[in-house]
Amino acid sequence: MSRAKKININHLLGYQLKQTQHALRLHMDEALRFLDLTTPQYAVLAQLELRPGISNASLARASFITAQTMHGIVSSLEKRGLVQRKKDPSHGRILCTELTGAGSKAVQQAHELIAKVEERMTSTMTDKERALLAELLLACFNSLNSSGMGLK
Repeated sequence: MSRAKKININHLLGYQLKQTQHALRLHMDEALRFLDLTTPQYAVLAQLELRPGISNASLARASFITAQTMHGIVSSLEKRGLVQRKKDPSHGRILCTELTGAGSKAVQQAHELIAKVEERMTSTMTDKERALLAELLLACFNSLNSSGMGLK
């Protein structure tokens, strides 16, 4: 019997993280539907709140989506009046994206909805356990980013 067949995928930490991420995404999508937003659109608005004027390429990386997908999302948000694009004064070919007043209001409402989803996700945890979870997730993230892409 091969080693792969002996491993129960349900016990792999990466699989458990992916299951949790998938469930979180479904609940976020459901909550954001109230604002007629998708989770990727929320990610874009939240990043623009933190970094107004960011380029589309940087915005895509920060929002965990491809540059091609980013173009469609920003265009959609712009048509809805939630963001505006302006030419970068120092690089005429680069368009910088910013929240509009309506976009700022929408992202604040979205933050409140997502906070409720996160509260539900961690409702069986103590404050100390929530803090520990955040610390451990950050440690995992940092370990993966510091070790490069190769397997050791």
